[in-house]
Amino acid sequence: MSKEIPIKIYLDESSLPKAWYNLRADMKNKPAPLLDPKTGKVADFEMLRQVFCDELARQEINETDRFIEIPQEVRDFYRMYRPSPLVHAVFLEKALGTPAKIFYKFEGNNTSGSHKLNSAIAQIYYAKKQGLKGVTTETGAGQWGSAVAMACAFFHLDAHVYMVKCSYEQKPFRREVMRTYGAEVTPSPSQTTEAGRRILAEHPGTGGSLGCAISEAVETALKTPDTRYVLGSVLSQVLLHQTIIGLETQAALEKYEIKPDIIIGCAGGGSNLGGLIAPFAGEMLQGKADYRLIAVEPASCPSLTRGKFAYDYCDTGKICPLQKMYTLGAGFIPSPNHSGGLRYHGMSSILSQLYHDKLMEAVAVGQKEVFDAAVLFARTEGTLPAPESSHAICQAIREALRCKETGEAKTIVFGLTGTGYFDMAAYHKYNDGEMTDFVPTDADLEKSFADLPVIP
Repeated sequence: MSKEIPIKIYLDESSLPKAWYNLRADMKNKPAPLLDPKTGKVADFEMLRQVFCDELARQEINETDRFIEIPQEVRDFYRMYRPSPLVHAVFLEKALGTPAKIFYKFEGNNTSGSHKLNSAIAQIYYAKKQGLKGVTTETGAGQWGSAVAMACAFFHLDAHVYMVKCSYEQKPFRREVMRTYGAEVTPSPSQTTEAGRRILAEHPGTGGSLGCAISEAVETALKTPDTRYVLGSVLSQVLLHQTIIGLETQAALEKYEIKPDIIIGCAGGGSNLGGLIAPFAGEMLQGKADYRLIAVEPASCPSLTRGKFAYDYCDTGKICPLQKMYTLGAGFIPSPNHSGGLRYHGMSSILSQLYHDKLMEAVAVGQKEVFDAAVLFARTEGTLPAPESSHAICQAIREALRCKETGEAKTIVFGLTGTGYFDMAAYHKYNDGEMTDFVPTDADLEKSFADLPVIP
């Protein structure tokens, strides 16, 4: 590191990427294709466009174009909060007494409070361009729902959000952000859809899951004229849009001649992690560099570390295409005491393939340790982190302390996906000593694995 590094590294507007990076173009082992759940055949453009906007359906199956141009209208919107800063965590380093250098890419500088707006604005732009009147979606902790509501308000589209019921109850202010931007918000599972009624009949009193909410959102989109479904994670199109994070991170590091050794992201469905690591994974695939890429997931929903690499339904109602991924089974419902997002039963097919090919590591952490890390970060770096982001913080601290033991001065980069100011119920629990860890047993997982579809 030959240049003096400021605490916050900002790029100017002229450095805002003009194209998203499609990692699949450089992957030797491509992710397996989506399958039609009814026929088992490969889901083509015609099938996908029934659910998604036409351009998004094209992006979903595009594995040849390395770069896909960002529409000017989307770039103009990005300028309201991008490029986002890459922050040198000097105060955290000092508190840990580590020789490691720690940097984080901060995605919380927008009203939705997270990275989710990067894809929401792109998806709603394409919906508007197609002449649609509205979209449906699901949300877990609420960041994605907030981002969709904001984007729909900007482009004057209707938004109907199915929010995981336990989050709907635990995070009322997230719900009100969505409603303030004009979205209709329904706790899921609900009695308003066939999928919701079926899930409630099978699991009375359930707190819901993202898989449940997806089923309801897709069903509503299919039954509502001039409406399509938009998804905040997992799909390849979403990871594509989120590469704006990794491209900016790469440019900021290059500006100050910083070579990262370890790159860390929290992992639920894979959007922020995939967006952060994609350009670096591309360098590895092209033989230009080598990094340790680490996915950090909650021990209560451990799809990578304890899941099976298999085709599975993307939703509990078994409406969506089948995807080959690391999965806990579409019927898996995380414990209601899990305080953050990161509660999807599967992982992005892109990240699943990288993990299967041993190009990426994965660890699962308990939420008490996660909130220990969150509080330390808040007290040293001054930003209250989202519970999801705190999984990455937790692993970054682990790696920094390992450097302290070995004396190695490694450079660690992690994604701070958003702020935790709407997550005070979880911090309340932690501060009162009421937070507990829940880890599903092997028997719990075997029960949900039993329903994995059999694919020839």
